[in-house]
Parts: sequence; C-alpha cells; structure tokens
Amino acid sequence: MRYLGRVIDRTPGSAEPAATTPARRRTCRSRLARAGLVLAAAGCVLAAALPAAPAGGDRGALLDPRHELWSRHAPEVFGARFETTRGAFTVEVVRAWAPLGADRFHGLVAAGFFDDSRFFRVVPGFIAQFGIAGDPAVTAIWKDRTIADDPARQGNSRATVAYAMTGPGTRATQLYINLADNRRLDAQGFAPCGRVIAGMEVVDRLYSGYGETAGGGMRGGRQGQLLAGGNAFLDAAFPRLDRILRARLLGAPRAPGP
Repeated sequence: MRYLGRVIDRTPGSAEPAATTPARRRTCRSRLARAGLVLAAAGCVLAAALPAAPAGGDRGALLDPRHELWSRHAPEVFGARFETTRGAFTVEVVRAWAPLGADRFHGLVAAGFFDDSRFFRVVPGFIAQFGIAGDPAVTAIWKDRTIADDPARQGNSRATVAYAMTGPGTRATQLYINLADNRRLDAQGFAPCGRVIAGMEVVDRLYSGYGETAGGGMRGGRQGQLLAGGNAFLDAAFPRLDRILRARLLGAPRAPGP
C-alpha cells in the first residue's frame, strides 16, 4: 500500500511492514512523477475553463473612438472612485451641469483611460491636473478628439472638477480639480461637470513639488515631451509625481445638490 508517498508491503501475518527494494522505490517515484504530470495537465485544463478576471477597462473602446461606448449618454448622476498613491477619492458627476463633459468623463472612466496615469500638474492653492494617458499610443488617439463646449452652469469652487482647455472647442481628456475657490475661471468658460465628495484630503496631499515643470497646463504649450513620452518620460524626469492607480464607475453616490 502507499502511505505518504512511500510504498510498503504488508505480508500476511507480519506485524510490521517490510521495506521495499530499491527497484520498487524507483518504480514508485516514476509512477508519482507521471501522476504529477497528469494532475498538472488537469489543472491547466481547469484554469482554461474558468472565466478570465475582468479587465480594468474596455481596451477596445480605448483604442477606437468610433466604439459605441463614446456615443452613450452618462447617467444623470454617477460616481467615480479614484485610487491613487495617496489614497482614494470619489467624484460625483452631475450631467445637468455639463452634459457633454459628463458623457466624455463617463466614457473615459469606463474605458480605463485614467488607469496608471499621473497627476502631472499640481499647483498648491490652485489646481491638480490629470488626464494624459500613460501610454503615448492612447494619447495620440485622444489628444485631438475634442468635444463641444458646455455652458458654465456651476462655479469653479473648491473640489469641483472641470476640463482643461486652451479656448473654445478644445476640451478632450485633461481635467483638473480645484484646490481652492477659483471663480475667476468661470468667466473663461471652464465648466465643472462634477465635484469631489469624499477624499478631498487625499487630493490636497498630492505631490506638488514640481509645480508647472512636469508639463504644465495646456495653454503653456510645454506638454510636448509629456504627450510623446507618457509615463516613461514622467517617471524618469519627475519620479515623485503621484499616480492614479485605477478609476472605476460607482453609480450615483447621492442626489445632486444645489
């Protein structure tokens, strides 16, 4: 019989098992090895039969601006949870504030656009900017895919989220979070589409030591290396920038406020 991988003989009438011969032990090891291969093969078959873990976003949509995802209307109110190297925060988006901006934001989160990207412009007392993909191939697809303007229906108060732009008709994927009341931006057409409703203390802690030097704002005209190099450029030249690890849709965290 087999006991813990060792073959023993029980002869009739014996009180103790007789030791196996070397030849028999070699045979046992050979059989165990074959059995291990069979079990490993069975495990591979089982693993192949199991469904794959869901991806963080829709890679197909991310690489195809004509994908139906980009024509969907966002829910009237929805949330997005951002997990970062400083912790997590939640954005509540209210479509009535900026319908076109909300629709694009919903699509970007659903497609995983923000995953593994950087807060490349953090200016204390002003804004924290993000929204350039870590992969330059993705950036090349989206940097000029602009959306029409939304009228500014909500002021740029602290914790609100709006698109960066250089002028009318230039909103694409870059957004900023207001770190203070920046009402002077209202008259320039910056239209918030949402606000941080939880974790604003996380946003306040984002690394700001590089200021405008890691690419700066769209109007500064110094984003060329950032757009072309993505994470590889930023991680080499500005390694202390905080990261968006992942962003996920949540539904409606609560009813929209005034």
